[in-house]
Amino acid sequence: MLLRVGAQLLLPLLMVLSVYLLVRGHNHPGGGFIGGLVASAAIALHLFAVDIRSARGVLRADPRTLLGVGLLIALVAAVMGPLAGGAVFEGLWIDVHLPVVGKTHIGTPLLFDIGVYLVVIGAVLTMALTLAEVEG
Repeated sequence: MLLRVGAQLLLPLLMVLSVYLLVRGHNHPGGGFIGGLVASAAIALHLFAVDIRSARGVLRADPRTLLGVGLLIALVAAVMGPLAGGAVFEGLWIDVHLPVVGKTHIGTPLLFDIGVYLVVIGAVLTMALTLAEVEG
């Protein structure tokens, strides 16, 4: 009972922390890898506290699909440099005005981090959910 209540309280907080680490990562410590690990840990905690069906409901997508989409996004970030006349993985930025944040720079490093974020979530949860199904 204590684990279930704790997991329900921690899940949204850990997900917000994972997105914060993802967005902050290309300028400061953090990024897609650690953000993905935190998100995976949050869903795995929910898996241990409740059940497999509920954890899959939180995820809302097959983890293998997330892994594939993440690889595709990372590949797009890698080839944007050559398409713009530069090198592979060359950073490209645009200025965007966001309603809450204001004017900010968004670039291909963030796009690559989003791909890594999805790959890590997909890989870790594929393993965790597969192991949970074998045990259950």
